[in-house]
Amino acid sequence: MSFFKKTIPKTVENCSDQELIQLYRTSNDAKYIGDLFDRYAHLVYGISLNYFDRDDDRREAVMQVFEKLYEALKQFEITNFKSWLYSVAKNHCLMLIKKNNTVSFNEQLEQKNIQEGFMEFEEPFSLNHDSGNDRETKLPEALKNLNDEQRICVELFYLHEKSYKEIVDITSYSMNQVKSFIQNGKRNLKIMLET
Repeated sequence: MSFFKKTIPKTVENCSDQELIQLYRTSNDAKYIGDLFDRYAHLVYGISLNYFDRDDDRREAVMQVFEKLYEALKQFEITNFKSWLYSVAKNHCLMLIKKNNTVSFNEQLEQKNIQEGFMEFEEPFSLNHDSGNDRETKLPEALKNLNDEQRICVELFYLHEKSYKEIVDITSYSMNQVKSFIQNGKRNLKIMLET
């Protein structure tokens, strides 16, 4: 019978994410952020794969996300580091796209949604007027021919560059309804504009 509990010395490898965060807060030692980086750099890199074509851009995004941790870990009370980091990384990638893009932010966001399976069509779709063809004259009439739900959601998404979440807030439709109205409205517009 043993009277003494055998204790295993605590090493960084045995520390939970919360413990590493607490160690960083109390010591201000960047090595603990380095330990978090070692654990989760692959996750952030994986997220960046969805947003950037160039490997340099992906690596830069990973470094920028982890640079944010120096201040963020002191400011915010984080209960689930992995899911919090996922959100931070995703938002950072979207912010970089919005900041640096030459194409409409919503067109890139739609491409991302297509990759995630939210949209039915795999080719880009835009309501921007194309000069030199009759699409410009057909578009207003085609929009009028959509049912109200589709027209509202399509106009908010493509013309006013609102996100799905913003459209949910504006219209009080559910997220699934908004996605469905945009997808079906886009399909119907495409048919009307091609005839």
